[in-house]
Amino acid sequence: MSDELPSPDMTLALDAPKNAPLVSEWLLGTSAVLAYHLGKADIARMIADVSAVEVRLWNTEFDHEGYRVVLVVEPSLYSAYNEQQLEPITEVMRDVLWGSGKSVDELVARPSIPRLGPDWRKQIKTANGPKPSNQGRKVQLEPGHPFENQLRFTNEWELDVYRALRERQESLPDNETIGIMPLGGMRVRGWTFEPDLLITYRGYAGVIEIDGPHHKGHAGRDHSRSRLLLHSGVKVVDRLNVEEVNSRAEVKKFVDDFLAQLKR
Repeated sequence: MSDELPSPDMTLALDAPKNAPLVSEWLLGTSAVLAYHLGKADIARMIADVSAVEVRLWNTEFDHEGYRVVLVVEPSLYSAYNEQQLEPITEVMRDVLWGSGKSVDELVARPSIPRLGPDWRKQIKTANGPKPSNQGRKVQLEPGHPFENQLRFTNEWELDVYRALRERQESLPDNETIGIMPLGGMRVRGWTFEPDLLITYRGYAGVIEIDGPHHKGHAGRDHSRSRLLLHSGVKVVDRLNVEEVNSRAEVKKFVDDFLAQLKR
């Protein structure tokens, strides 16, 4: 069975009900890969960092379908998507749609809207609220995220891996243990990332990314992200697919294998 992402039906409008579930990931992925093959690696990475696109039919004059495309990006990345950067992204997306009778008439960006917890006022106003911090920026104001040892996590899978790492941390000698940083803001050249777990061990740094069941279709983005981290001094970048893990013992084995790579 092919792993290729399904494509929208180009005989229909891109925002037609049949196409709506497909067009965001297809347009982002195809545009990013095309940009990469055209030698525009920076543009490819910018497209890969977009969370989703919103597509709406904008103009139907002269047998032409012109679309207004909105790039939805994390608030921390929003300022990077200025007019100067949007222009080459528009050009690549037009190349993707070339020959289909469809085109991008307007491309804009907007920040993704955070989910609110009932105590958001308290979080903002109190000293314990989300002051400028590099820990868990994306989840600080959103409800329902795990919290343990004064650390925030995106989901239970990250917390499970953290607990396995903490057990390993506690089993090691005091003078040869590991450091664990979940969701730490990290600046690499041109980008700000928030790795799921950054681990320090024996003078090296490694990154663990946890891929949940809804992560399919992001291989190109994952590769670019890993490459940037490795070029920035991270020794090992490894990924745990939660759909392939069936027991606590398998999580512990993944952690042991990761630490073995890191100390080599």
